[in-house]
Amino acid sequence: MANLELVPVHTRILTHRDDIVEAIMHYAGKDIGPEDIVCVAESVVAITQGRITRPEELRPTWQARLLCRFVPAEGSMSSVYGMQSAMELDGKWKVFGAFILGAIAKIFRKDGVFYQISRAAALTDDVTGTMPPFDKHIVYGPKDADKVAERIVQRTGSYGAVVADVNDLKRAAVLGHSRGMDPKRIARILIDNPFGNDDQMTPIVIIKNFASISERNKKRP
Repeated sequence: MANLELVPVHTRILTHRDDIVEAIMHYAGKDIGPEDIVCVAESVVAITQGRITRPEELRPTWQARLLCRFVPAEGSMSSVYGMQSAMELDGKWKVFGAFILGAIAKIFRKDGVFYQISRAAALTDDVTGTMPPFDKHIVYGPKDADKVAERIVQRTGSYGAVVADVNDLKRAAVLGHSRGMDPKRIARILIDNPFGNDDQMTPIVIIKNFASISERNKKRP
């Protein structure tokens, strides 16, 4: 009887010159079956899309310098360059307004409003937030993550695919997924971070036998 298995896939360093779907085929294609889910790290998808910049290429505004002071140190927005990078994507006044609304919402014990309004702030990885040699870069979130997942399914013949944001702090989120996937369920499966965030270079994870195990669970009384 098949069991659920998480299989990390080793790659070389992927850059903006790579197509993430073709990279998955090259490094994992022979291991992907029709009952499997292909998971790929969101930072690597963004890197292959060229969605990166270096801090020295940014000119921080007074808004970025002000707001970053109020963000906990572990967050990417605590850096003036991280905050500025979000403003480059969403617009400085949208980010500024989102931060003010988020601060007001906290008074009423509602967290996360800032990041709900400013998706760029939620998805941006500040320097050291990803694997070398891109640990000197700011990495924006991936573009069209759902479409990327659909392309992966079409190319690999897998049961499904997701673009996931997972870290070692027991935080996992699915940013994009193919049709029929339950993003919360996949996030729970990935919660222990099977990806290699540092020099392991395993940005692809295959969830083996997912379809058959899901079907088996449905039949249980």
